[in-house]
Amino acid sequence: MTRRQKDLHRVLSLFLVLRMVETVSGARGPFTGTHMSSPFSASDVKQTPTADVYIQVCHEDRVRWCPAQRVAKQLLRTYCVLGTVQGFGGECREVCGLNVSDRCDFIRTNPDCRSEGGYLNYLEGIFCHLPPNLLPLAITLYAFWLLYLFLILGVTAAKFFCPNLSAICTLLKLSHNVAGVTFLAFGNGAPDIFSALVAFSDPRTAGLALGALFGAGVLVTTVVAGGIAILRPFTAASRPFLRDIVFYMVAVFLTFTALYLGRVTLAWALGYLGLYVFYVLTVVVCTWLYRWQRRRSLVYSMPGTPEMLSNSEVEPVSSNSYDYSEEYRPLLFYQETTAQILARALNPLDYRKWRNKSVYWRALKVLKLPVEFLLLLTVPVVDPDKDDGNWKRPLNCLHLVISPLVLALTLQSGAYGIYEIGGLFPVWAVVVIVGTALAAVTFFATSNSEPPRFHWLFAFLGFLTSALWINAAATEVVNILRSLGVVFRLSNTVLGLTLLAWGNSIGDAFSDFTLARQGYPRMAFAACFGGIILNILVGVGLGCLLQISRSHAEVKLEPDGLLVWVLAGALGLSLVCSLVSVPLQCFQLNKVYGFCLLLFYVTFLVVALLTEFGVIHLKSV
Repeated sequence: MTRRQKDLHRVLSLFLVLRMVETVSGARGPFTGTHMSSPFSASDVKQTPTADVYIQVCHEDRVRWCPAQRVAKQLLRTYCVLGTVQGFGGECREVCGLNVSDRCDFIRTNPDCRSEGGYLNYLEGIFCHLPPNLLPLAITLYAFWLLYLFLILGVTAAKFFCPNLSAICTLLKLSHNVAGVTFLAFGNGAPDIFSALVAFSDPRTAGLALGALFGAGVLVTTVVAGGIAILRPFTAASRPFLRDIVFYMVAVFLTFTALYLGRVTLAWALGYLGLYVFYVLTVVVCTWLYRWQRRRSLVYSMPGTPEMLSNSEVEPVSSNSYDYSEEYRPLLFYQETTAQILARALNPLDYRKWRNKSVYWRALKVLKLPVEFLLLLTVPVVDPDKDDGNWKRPLNCLHLVISPLVLALTLQSGAYGIYEIGGLFPVWAVVVIVGTALAAVTFFATSNSEPPRFHWLFAFLGFLTSALWINAAATEVVNILRSLGVVFRLSNTVLGLTLLAWGNSIGDAFSDFTLARQGYPRMAFAACFGGIILNILVGVGLGCLLQISRSHAEVKLEPDGLLVWVLAGALGLSLVCSLVSVPLQCFQLNKVYGFCLLLFYVTFLVVALLTEFGVIHLKSV
């Protein structure tokens, strides 16, 4: 029995003794006018109280208390607080063990079942608004909604967040190396990072963040890296590979140590961010030294190879939001009206592409259309590669009204947007008034054909708006995964290493596989390690730093039993194996190496699931 359980048993035992004293002295019961006996037998004191006892005991706080009962009242409050905060007796996962009639009250009154953010209460929807026989239907709907949320995350990051980040890098005149390991890497890992930030904002879901970050790390370094080696055997760039894997091992070791200590302090969180800054500086210096060495030795790569920069970071390929087939533009120039410009800018579908695509692409596009239309309406996109910078005068003027409104209504799940200034005027109304005034001035001061000088500011507005859209979707993903964990009694860690890690990594996997098929396996392999370094260092460091800034001295980390150690150990073992085996192969990565990585991931997944369901466990002392 743990120390916490012993404390709870002492509190409950003392409460029972006081109730027995009341019975002997003739105290009256709280709900009837008759004498009461103790509600528990002597054997109940030695047993772990169930969720039914939790509800019965905590509800006794409503009655009138005699002098002896006042003492019992304080003890009951202590019991309820201990049971809820320490996860004993008040665990939200215990709801499925209650009677059907008690589940809704338990969900609404138990603090452990409350969500810190988000717009939908998924647990209340299951246990309060739907009958129990429709539980499979609710789970099915939640599963489809979860998949659609992953689709929203992918579309927002690829079509709006990354292009604006690329535009900001161009405007700030950053080198490709600095941009590749900072802004562009942040754009590629946005779903993982925002999911981690949301999960770390609530101590109850910190295990979900760790499971997702570690799970994505194992997935990317085994399945994705192995798939690249299978699709296109190649020779890995030695120095970037060793640099990235060493930095990632240090990051994993820091997280492992934080889990062992059970907390992340301010210095520890700053250490994560400092290590990432040091990693960026190392990339820049190493690239400069390599180019300087190449210039001195006058040794260049052989012509005809698809990868001209063998050991340096390759220039990232910019992805554009909506490039509507320049070759189909009419030969005769004509002036579009403002209404036509707005209609074309808000149309996410290219009809010429639609006719040439497969049925699968069309079905997926139909699912994306509502999301893309909403994002086109709310998120401006600046494209420096176009002559007009993607300037759409009527739509950009609408953005000046709608984008700030979205910022106000998505920041802290709309808590700031509905706040009333002086108790009279809501913040969102002020935002609309100011945005309308700016839009009117911009509309009459600019033209349809030429972008204004301040058009670059729309890149920052689009960056903030798309970031908050991603954050809102990530919040819903975390909440729905936590709700599924309550229903199926699964730990947050196993949900993170499976569903959340798979959902956030599927886009990166397809992108890397596509690069490998096109003849760029080295670039794809380097992305496997470069991206996850940013995810774990910024995800844990910034997530804990934001939590500490909210008047918390430190962030508590309570691992979900043995599983999180299995996860951390598997990630560390996969990195050590790659660090040893790749140099032994002279950095020649073939299909055998790829299949070994896939086998490692399957073995890890089986061990993790067996650990979650109690088949593999530590012997209790």
